[in-house]
Formats: sequence, structure tokens, C-alpha cells
Amino acid sequence: MKKEFIPKLFSLIKEGISKETVAKDALSGVIVGIVALPLAIAFAIASGVSPEKGIITAIIAGIIISSFGGSRVQIGGPTGAFIVIVYGIVQEFGMNGLTIATFMAGFIIIGLGLARLGNLLKFIPYSLIVGFTSGIALIIFSSQVNDFFGLHIAKVPADFFDKWRVYFENFNKVNWYAVAIAAVTVLMTLYFQKFIKKIPGSIFAILLSTIVVKVFEIPVDTIESNFGNIPNHFSVPSLPHVDFETVKLLIAPAFAIALLGSIESLLSAVVSDSMIGGKHRSNIELIAQGAANIVSSLFGGIPATGAIARTATNVKNGGRTPIAGIVHALVLLSIMLLFAPYAKLIPLSCLAGILMVVAYHMSEWRQFKSILRGNRMDIIILLTTFLLTVIFDLVIAIEIGIVLSSFMFMKRMSESVLVENITTDTVNGEHLFDEELLDLPKDVLLYEINGPLFFGAARQFQETITNTHFQPKVIIIRMRYVPLIDATGYQSLKEIIKSYQKRDVKVILSGIRDTLKSDFEKNDMYAVLDHQFIVADIKEAIRIAGGG
Repeated sequence: MKKEFIPKLFSLIKEGISKETVAKDALSGVIVGIVALPLAIAFAIASGVSPEKGIITAIIAGIIISSFGGSRVQIGGPTGAFIVIVYGIVQEFGMNGLTIATFMAGFIIIGLGLARLGNLLKFIPYSLIVGFTSGIALIIFSSQVNDFFGLHIAKVPADFFDKWRVYFENFNKVNWYAVAIAAVTVLMTLYFQKFIKKIPGSIFAILLSTIVVKVFEIPVDTIESNFGNIPNHFSVPSLPHVDFETVKLLIAPAFAIALLGSIESLLSAVVSDSMIGGKHRSNIELIAQGAANIVSSLFGGIPATGAIARTATNVKNGGRTPIAGIVHALVLLSIMLLFAPYAKLIPLSCLAGILMVVAYHMSEWRQFKSILRGNRMDIIILLTTFLLTVIFDLVIAIEIGIVLSSFMFMKRMSESVLVENITTDTVNGEHLFDEELLDLPKDVLLYEINGPLFFGAARQFQETITNTHFQPKVIIIRMRYVPLIDATGYQSLKEIIKSYQKRDVKVILSGIRDTLKSDFEKNDMYAVLDHQFIVADIKEAIRIAGGG
């Protein structure tokens, strides 16, 4: 098996892991497990599913991603990035639809890994990622206003503007107890670790608010009042009921889950690499992520990916091997089995405060401002993706964002391809050496192409060469700086050659790279132009042009 498909844990076990490292990882895993509990519950509730779904997902994904992934320190589980898309699927298709979409997404992610596309995902523009991440953050923030202020709205609309209209209509019902709990939770989550580093502020806020609400019987919504008991056991795994019509409707959301999960997991792996000086294996990481989503869906879980915040917490607390991620999942399992009856007492305003902080950290407002001061194309991608995420749908935002980014990329690449007519009057030392011009005959035109000749640049290339007012006897096309030619580029090249041949103009190609010569054969270039007119260097081309 190739190294890129060997899980990191297997390699580390083969190399040997010291007892000291295992002890540090175990301690870090315990801390991360405690940190993950309120986040797993909060993400599940915000996604429109019952609290235990988040815990189940964190347990299953945590074990599978750490055991079979390509990162030393990645922590897997539900994340805020999925809230928007999961909520939309649940509202439209129910839990069965979410299970089908997550199940399909798992296989798509595995396919990306097996196709070795892990390295290609890093080419998705940063402006697109910031756009939909900031949009998700705003939606998460908006979704928590009801619980933060204790408005007790039974059915909050999914649409962004309708949601805020309903909020404003109900702000006269603010529960100030809920506001106080949420505000204290935000402050503790942000600042508690400045005083006590080992205990996350969110955990202390949950313990404190739960005890206060229970002892003093404060009238605020809790998990129990809205969702009932939290089960302390796993459901029996089962395949979802699938029909072709539902699959057709859910294929786009499944691809969105797959792409979003892949991007976030690999971003998390890159961030953790920079923190520990490591190097993750992106393709096996994707395969593990896909497997985690498949198994999670069978147990009724929600989509999972690498969690940047929890991964960073793991690194900061000494985690250096996947053992920490496995321990974190086992800690969550223990909590679910032993303490689930008590988790139902957590106030929803406390979880809303935690998610408000998550939304703030996700917003990346500094990067947002920075991109707004940059390139016009990046600004267009950023704002388009952001607005589509907030106003319409994350699936639409990702699809249009990627298409728009592709067009922008093609435009930039086509602009980078330079096609120049080089004559004795326009030449400078950067294009041709003086001795190359000495024997350039009078009726010979020389063009030089710099850059890849692909479909985005083919039309410009064709127009530049064919729109000449001079009728030469020979035209030399110098291609020493052309690294690749795609099908459209070859077609344009053939059309140019045929066009000049009809006018009895000889065409010579010069400086073709060895890497392109086999492609010339596959694309039937030799059927259009004889071998003798495809030469290695400009001197040979000029000699043939002069009839020598």
C-alpha cells in the first residue's frame, strides 16, 4: 500500500509511541472530550435535530477519523459549518432525508480520497471559503437569538429576513433571566481561561448555569423542556429508506456536505500541521472522513468533519498522536452513558451563548475586511458567496461560488498568456538573442506564445495570429514557454495551420517541449503538419523558413 493511503496512527505505532506521549495524549483527549460535549449538543440543536445526535456523531467520527485518518492530531465531529445545510435538509426532508444525504456524502468524500483529489481542494479560493464561512457565522448568530433572549418562539422561520421580522415582533417577550445566563456564558467562554487555563469557560458556564437554574427554579427553557430526555444509549444501526426520487433531490445537498466537509477537514489538518510542524496525508484523511459520515448516518448521526477549534485545543493541551482523538471519543461515550440524565437540565440560553462565541470565531471578520481591500475579482467572489449563503442557501452559494471562481481563474489565466508578433523592429533582448534575428527572412512572421494554451486562452491566441494584415510566406510559432495544451488549444492550433496552408503560407512550430510531443501524436497534429515543420529550436525553424 502506498504511504499516502496508510493511516497516520498505523505509521506511528510502527515507529513506536513512548509511554510519556501516550500519557500526554490521554490527558489532552480527556480535556478535548469535555470541551466537545457542549459543542456537540449545541450543534445538534441548532441543526434542528435532537441533542443526542450530536454526541453520537462526535463519538463515532472521533474514533474513526483518529484511527484511520491522515493527521496526527485531527479531532473529528459535528461542526458549525454544517448547521445551515443540515437544518435546511431536516426542514424539507426530515431525519430520513438527512441520513440519506449524509450517507451519500460519505461515499462522495471517499471517492475524492481514492481519486487523490485531496491536494486539489487547497486550490479553492480563500475568498470563497471566507465568503460562505462568514455567511454561516451570521446565520448561526441569527439562529440563536430566540434562545439567547428567551423569546420562546415555537417555530422560527428558516428564511433570514423572515426570522429577523419574527424576532422584532416578539422582542417584547424577552426573558431577562435567559439574557443574563447567555451573557455570562459568553463572557466566561471568552475570558475564563485567562484565569484558569485547564478548564474551558464553556464547561464552567454550563455547570454553573445548570445548577443555578435547577436550585433556584429559574423560569428558562432547558433541553428537557424542549426535547425531553437525552438517551444514554445508541440506537440500532439501520439503512435509511431510499427511493430514486429522494436521491435525485438530495444529490446536490450531499455534494455540498461532501465538499464542505472535505474543505474544512483539510483546512483543519493544515492548521494543525503548522502548529506541530507535521505533514498530514490528505487522501487517507478524506477516506476516513467519508467512512465516519457513512457510519454516523447509520446510527442516526449528522455530518462530521475535522473540527478546527477542537483540534487546536488538542494541540495546545499536548496531544501529538491520534490517541488523543480516540480518548476524546471514549470520554464522550462515558459521559453519554453515565451523565445523559443530567445533561437534559442544561439551559438553552447557555448553549446559545456558546454558539454566539462559535459564530464570532467563525466569522473571520478581519480576513473579510482584508479581502474587501484587495483584488476586485476576489471581492466579487467573497460578496457573492456571502450574500447567497445568507439570503438563499449554502448549496447554491457553494455551487455558484465555485463556478464563479472557475470563470475568474480562466479569465486570469487567459490574461496571463502572451502571444506576441516579434519582428526586427519590436524585438528586445528578453525575446530573442540578436544572433537569432540575423537570418530572419523578410517574408517570415515570428510569433511567440508564453503560457498554457488552454480553452480560456485559445480564442485570444487564434485571433492574435490570424488578424495580421501582412501576408507572409512563412509563419513561425515559437512555443518554448508553453507548458501544456488542452483539446481546445490543439483545435485552435490546427485551425490556424489549416487556414494558413489554404493561403499557401508555410507554418513551422518551434521549441515544442518533450512533454507535449506524445500529446501531438494523440491529437493528430502530425496529420495537419508534417514532422519536418515541427522543430526543436528557433535556428532550425529560421533555416527551414529561408529554404536552407
